[in-house]
Amino acid sequence: MIEVAIADDHFLVREGTRQLLEASGEVRVVASVGDGEQLLEAVSRLSPDAAVVDIRMPPHHQMEGIHVARTIRAEHPGTGVVVLSQHANSLYALELFRDGTQGLAYLLKDRVGDLDELLRALRAVITGGSVIDPMVVEALLNRQTSASDRALAQLTPRELEVLAAMSSGSSNASIARSLFLSQSAVEKHINAIFAKLGLSGADAETHRRVAAVLAFLGSGETDDRPATG
Repeated sequence: MIEVAIADDHFLVREGTRQLLEASGEVRVVASVGDGEQLLEAVSRLSPDAAVVDIRMPPHHQMEGIHVARTIRAEHPGTGVVVLSQHANSLYALELFRDGTQGLAYLLKDRVGDLDELLRALRAVITGGSVIDPMVVEALLNRQTSASDRALAQLTPRELEVLAAMSSGSSNASIARSLFLSQSAVEKHINAIFAKLGLSGADAETHRRVAAVLAFLGSGETDDRPATG
């Protein structure tokens, strides 16, 4: 059984989510609360496998859920978090994944009615994976497309090969093996990619990799590329 804590300031929404999850036979809801502070207390006390949290909650109904999700991941790394939003907001997504995507999911509230989709997200985050709603990915790509296309045009063929390998989730060591490069050469290419795409060195490494890959995936450059010397 997956133990889950739920936070939503609308009683009917969180009760409906609770009943839906528990009807699956795979989930036990250990807490159902109305705001982020109560969720943090419940996670600290009960150590659930995952939390499901609405983005907008009291007191300001802005990004409380995102801040709570990041706090949970920082203080309770054994608890994954699925964040639910009414809208495919690219700024919300970037803020949520600012320090990395591990153990986090961003789904639209419409997906709550799709039990299989919600269970898939829960299974992913409790094993350290991540899920991003396709509508949110589209919003991110639309936000970055024009600037990213201009930046991608500056990349060398070898840098594009490295970026393509990054988009498949390959580690630096794996990229080095597949392209017959040293790992230090791969790191230099990745740093060059970050610089050309305008990804600040102050950003977390994971965030920069995600942003670079999103730019690449939105560019139409994802055809197979033969390795060059």
